Amino acid sequence: MDGDNVYSQNKIQIYTYDRQLYFVRGQRAAKAYPIAVGKPETPTPTGTYHIANKAVNPGGVLGTRWMGLDIPDGPYGIHGTFQPDSIGRAISNGCIRMYNQDVEELFNQVRVGTTVVIDQSSPGMGTDFSIYTVKPGDTLWKISQELGIPVNELAAFNNIDNPDNLQVGRQLKIPKR
Repeated sequence: MDGDNVYSQNKIQIYTYDRQLYFVRGQRAAKAYPIAVGKPETPTPTGTYHIANKAVNPGGVLGTRWMGLDIPDGPYGIHGTFQPDSIGRAISNGCIRMYNQDVEELFNQVRVGTTVVIDQSSPGMGTDFSIYTVKPGDTLWKISQELGIPVNELAAFNNIDNPDNLQVGRQLKIPKR
């Protein structure tokens, strides 16, 4: 398989309800990132789009990277921010904001033409995911073993940096198999 085919299998899935962006390789989420989305007056447009252009250090409030989307009536894009406290909120004019270190990582993994699917619903509401609520005594390793999903995939899919710190009641997104 050549490099172009590898890149063509990648996509970005965004759930505005959960304020999460998933980088998907093939059929599996490779990494989840927290994001900021459009405020109610200027919501992030839903639909299927593509990366139209990319820029390093685009200037202004766009952080360290810009990935423009082919959304009509734009410009809309996925970009960094110099306001890290905005991540996790509905605060933008419709763009998707990411921490600069996260957008830099994602920027290097996608090309112009990469598909971007923006959905309002939560992944738990869709057909590709289910929700697991952490119970007393659960560990990520125990859940991983019970569900037959590698622990590193569960951690990446749920943006868990420390698998030893799993709080009771937390809802984990579980990819359906």
